[in-house]
Amino acid sequence: MKHMSSNDRKAAVIGSGFGGIGAAIRLQSAGIKTTIYEARDLPGGRAYVYHDDGYTFDAGPTVVTAPHTLTELFELSGRKLEDYIELNEVSPMYRLIWSDGDRFDYVRDEETMVKQISERSEKDAIGYQKFFNYVEKVFEKGYTELADRPFLKFSDMLAVSPSLIKLRADRSVYSTVSKYVKDEHLRQALSFHSLLVGGNPFQTSSIYTLIHFLEREWGVFFPKGGTHAMVRSLIKLFEELGGEIRLNTPVKSISIEGKNTSTKHLVTDNNGKTEEFDIVVSNADIHHTYNSIYGGVKSAKKRAKKLEKMDWSMSLFVLYFGTDKEYKDVAHHTILFGPRYKGLLDEIFKGSKIPDDFSLYLHVPTVTDPTLAPEGCSSAYVLAPVPHLGRANVDWDEIAEEYGDKIIKALEVEMPDLSKHIVTRRHITPKTFENELVAFNGSAFSVAPKLTQSAYFRPPNKDPSIPGLYVVGAGTHPGAGLPGVLNSAKATVRLILEDYQIN
Repeated sequence: MKHMSSNDRKAAVIGSGFGGIGAAIRLQSAGIKTTIYEARDLPGGRAYVYHDDGYTFDAGPTVVTAPHTLTELFELSGRKLEDYIELNEVSPMYRLIWSDGDRFDYVRDEETMVKQISERSEKDAIGYQKFFNYVEKVFEKGYTELADRPFLKFSDMLAVSPSLIKLRADRSVYSTVSKYVKDEHLRQALSFHSLLVGGNPFQTSSIYTLIHFLEREWGVFFPKGGTHAMVRSLIKLFEELGGEIRLNTPVKSISIEGKNTSTKHLVTDNNGKTEEFDIVVSNADIHHTYNSIYGGVKSAKKRAKKLEKMDWSMSLFVLYFGTDKEYKDVAHHTILFGPRYKGLLDEIFKGSKIPDDFSLYLHVPTVTDPTLAPEGCSSAYVLAPVPHLGRANVDWDEIAEEYGDKIIKALEVEMPDLSKHIVTRRHITPKTFENELVAFNGSAFSVAPKLTQSAYFRPPNKDPSIPGLYVVGAGTHPGAGLPGVLNSAKATVRLILEDYQIN
């Protein structure tokens, strides 16, 4: 392959979610002239932001773990994250509340965790420590060695298979946890994490237990000013490096000309403007990338059909609300478990209607950063996992308001008289994911993270038949969640630099 300097190459990044921004910063830092196309009026993808009556609502990811995945992006050009944004550690990491009134504070400190567990059961306290030893081994293999490595060939998978077999990656998160602890509430406390990346704890590979190690090792953080403030800092860095972002510029289609490394991608936006690029990194929904953006390319249409047959992750109903009083006694992150665990998850992941009960994740950022609401007030959001539209194609426009009311009622356990204090509210539904984020089936986390759809079995970071097309984000390796999509950017850009021999 003929050696070209990076300055001769031009890259387009489609979509400015964390995966897209991460890839764009890495490409621009390597000297590749990079342009981000963003369909919406603000960057961030799922990490969008809403401003209502003095309240700030981050639309999407609110749990920042593995902060090194962010600091690395600044270090590439000799900069420091803390010169751009302040990350504040959140404690407890999560407060867990069950419908029978049982409560548990999930914290970073091992001693406190063990003490809380031994008050329930001495045996489970010992089991928890054994579980943690197992989790550390999984982290060594599943994160340190694999998270930012692409799997393009089956042999890449075989090379790591012995370790994965030894760690029983074929087992689910829940069944692995159950081996170590017997108390049902503890089993839920140690298995709900896979839901944060769109996975069913009863189906997702035990590799995902590494999230526990991730959180204890580095903590859980929240950026001052909210997640979107982090997005703005990354865009500022990207622009300082000479990159360009085009907001309100959806990509209509991309056609290709030429072969192999001389392939050119002709990117046409919705304003009718066409520009030529050598490299395209898509952070758009993976099905949309192949079905619509590259819809005119035969191999892309074939891949889209294949993607449709895959198992897609659940969707979400998210309610954002601002209150005229300050709720101080809540945790920043709270998980409220419904009366059922497995039964509910079966309905969310396999059912064809909206379950009558729910488990909720409540996020009250004003506990950490009061500036996100007017003085003496709180801003919050609550999300309920729901089936994607391919399973339960219900009329969300009709039921959303009532569904929101039901959730507010349920939150009053933790936020007394909530319904009387809400002064502003809005919601997003699976339809929002489908329409505004062009997510296939309105899925919130792309292709589901089960074993048969992980690593080599996940859609690859580099397209095998369209030269110059690469993928980042939740739909490729390693998967959803902030560390996941930022590591996908690292894996993908590593491939680009190798393919184009750029040092």
